[in-house]
Amino acid sequence: MLTIENLEAGYGDVKVLFGVSLEIQAGEIVALIGANGAGKTTTIKTLSGLLRARSGRIIYDGQDITHWQSHKIVAAGLIQVAEGRKLFPRLSVLENLELGSFLRKLRANRAKNLKHVYSLFPRLAERKNQIAGTLSGGEQQMLAIGRALMSEPKLLMLDEPSLGLAPMLVQDIFNVVQGINDDGTTILIVEQNAVQTLRMAQRGYVMEHGKITLSGTGDELLHDDRIRTAYLGL
Repeated sequence: MLTIENLEAGYGDVKVLFGVSLEIQAGEIVALIGANGAGKTTTIKTLSGLLRARSGRIIYDGQDITHWQSHKIVAAGLIQVAEGRKLFPRLSVLENLELGSFLRKLRANRAKNLKHVYSLFPRLAERKNQIAGTLSGGEQQMLAIGRALMSEPKLLMLDEPSLGLAPMLVQDIFNVVQGINDDGTTILIVEQNAVQTLRMAQRGYVMEHGKITLSGTGDELLHDDRIRTAYLGL
């Protein structure tokens, strides 16, 4: 579904990604792990079109999207849930969700998709008229994921979905992510919580200093001594 070939990107004069290559097959959960500053979020932003690739190629669903604009990428079903949620804090829960189905082709399915999101996150249904900025951290993450689902993603990219959440809520979020994948959505997840992420993922990539340094199945990486020492604290 997604192939990245020798991708390079950065900010101004600072290069962050150095020849990144990876693949995601349809139906998979693929993890991208690494320390802070490794280039994980930069990778996600480049895939979303928020940051322009300096070289390399991004092939998504059989099309070269390397130079596509963000709105066209979203319309093709490649959807990002940004680190820090990036909600519209002064709008209600319902209004934030409706904005996820802003594209004309999505509006006909808005009611059906809203019902689906509420089934995954009953708390959002209870708080549909509440201002998003007044929600708890866990509820805001639910809303961010719910808004992305309103866009009918084929490939959902999650950037640090458990960041800042209490342990009980972290497990709830991971359960939902697994459920979304079980329903047929392909997922790329960037996470500091490497243990739970690798347990859930079919495959994973390790990023260091803007390069992919290791890859394998989730189980292989989980039991790799280098990963256990560097990222799992074991």
